[in-house]
Amino acid sequence: MLTLRPRPAAKPASLVRGASAAGGGALAAPWRGRGGVRVRRGRPPVVVWLPAVLAGLLMLTPLVYLVIRAGESGGDVWGLVLRARTARVLANTALLALAVAAAGSAIAVPLAWLTSWTDLPLRRWWAMAAALPLVVPSYVGALTVVAALGPRGALQGSLERWGVERLPTIYGFFGAWLTLTLFTYPYVFLSVRAALRGLDPALQEASRGLGHGPWRAFFRCTLPQLRPGIAAGALLAALYAVSDFGVVTLLRYDTFVRAIYVQYRASFDRTLAAALALLLVAFAAGLVLAEARLRGRAAYHRLGGGAARRPKPIALGRWRWPALAYCASVVGLALGLPLGVLVFWLLRGVSGGEGLDGLATAAVHSVSVSALAAAAATLAALPVATLAVRYAGRVAGLAERVTYLGYALPGIVVGLAFVFLGANYLTPLYKTLPLMVLAYVVRFLPQAVGAVRTSLLQVSPRLEEAARGLGRGPAGATWRVTVPLTRSGLAAGAALVFLTVMKELPITLFLSPIEYDTLATSVWNATGGGAYGKAAAPALLLIAVSAVPTLLLVARDRTARVGRD
Repeated sequence: MLTLRPRPAAKPASLVRGASAAGGGALAAPWRGRGGVRVRRGRPPVVVWLPAVLAGLLMLTPLVYLVIRAGESGGDVWGLVLRARTARVLANTALLALAVAAAGSAIAVPLAWLTSWTDLPLRRWWAMAAALPLVVPSYVGALTVVAALGPRGALQGSLERWGVERLPTIYGFFGAWLTLTLFTYPYVFLSVRAALRGLDPALQEASRGLGHGPWRAFFRCTLPQLRPGIAAGALLAALYAVSDFGVVTLLRYDTFVRAIYVQYRASFDRTLAAALALLLVAFAAGLVLAEARLRGRAAYHRLGGGAARRPKPIALGRWRWPALAYCASVVGLALGLPLGVLVFWLLRGVSGGEGLDGLATAAVHSVSVSALAAAAATLAALPVATLAVRYAGRVAGLAERVTYLGYALPGIVVGLAFVFLGANYLTPLYKTLPLMVLAYVVRFLPQAVGAVRTSLLQVSPRLEEAARGLGRGPAGATWRVTVPLTRSGLAAGAALVFLTVMKELPITLFLSPIEYDTLATSVWNATGGGAYGKAAAPALLLIAVSAVPTLLLVARDRTARVGRD
């Protein structure tokens, strides 16, 4: 029996609010509807808005740096940004971002559905393998794609015996699009899979009961509920494509990042490069606004009482073998191809006398700094997502969207911004781990925000009101109710940040302490000197170490499902 503690007579609305939430009745005055979302009235508590505001101010640090730098050049900025080449670079960047987001979503949604709601054989193994391409550094992936599919590559060599003397070029848009799609679709996959695990199958079962077939039930009932997860993952993939440097450089495709890097290298004056980076921020802001309109303001939590059930696996029947072939093709291209090339390079390097000195130290450094950044980003993402979902409005929406700006910037710009900040204002923190972790949070906070927001949308606000009616304060209700129910999104966000920090290069090069080598910098230093055999060992170890959080997520998911059964 549920008993409510008495409240003072001066605040009867609290008791009404708690009883209504606990009993499952209609929501009373503190909630208002906006496009189907239950949003709180009044000001958010300080434990929500203060950390969210501080996170937003931190995310603005690179933007302030760019404005200061660009302002130093005066009228020269307009001469650069208005020329024809800038317009061509903008078109290239937009085309690549949209193509990668669309292709990644088309690949990831079927994969997430197959590994979550069907009787696919070894589906937990496929779920782990489908997420692992996220740990492959983009520059390593580009090198392996060129080695396999480029001129005089492995595929070309194997086809010469059949009279094929030349393959279509891998350089340019096609190569950059293919490479970035293969290594960014896991952003959409993990986000959609987390959303699928939180969905109640009752709606789809009701659709099937009304005579709809499995495909129509999926497209009419399940797919619309996945829209926030798809939009969040696609936005991350698009922003990654916009900010990536290694792929577009190695595959010779002009985007804003490559133009910024050329401007930095061509002149000691960084003001013109800052102007280009500001254009990139404006483009990223447009992507964020488009994503907000795409995902809409609908609510996705359950409205009725009772506990959520595990969906009964959908029998694939005769489609089982095509589904297995699809999973094997995606995983083979995105994971098997780079692993095969790296193993070949490793064996050739070891036979040539390449040593493996310093790998253990670099691995410890990579794991420790990635864990710190993942914890910090996840803690910062929780108040931002709570403010955006529970207290939706102009201020909350602005606070959420500001978090995406840091990820839209190239790592080189974020690194230089914090070099400027540390050298001029935070001298004791310059070249220390805390400043490097702050830069990582600015760069990768959107990954945690997107995952946490998707999970929070599936938690009914009535549960929090019930906790408030039972005497919990705002912080207590969040900690005891909201956090446990969103642990899937929190874990997914932390894993995304961990995996991405492991392979981050520019920020690490600029801000790491003296002689603080990581696996990413070891790979970069070796490939810069053409020692691919020496680069293969840290690259493979990077993939192996980064696979640990993915395995933990799969194991946690299995334990949670067994507990619900």
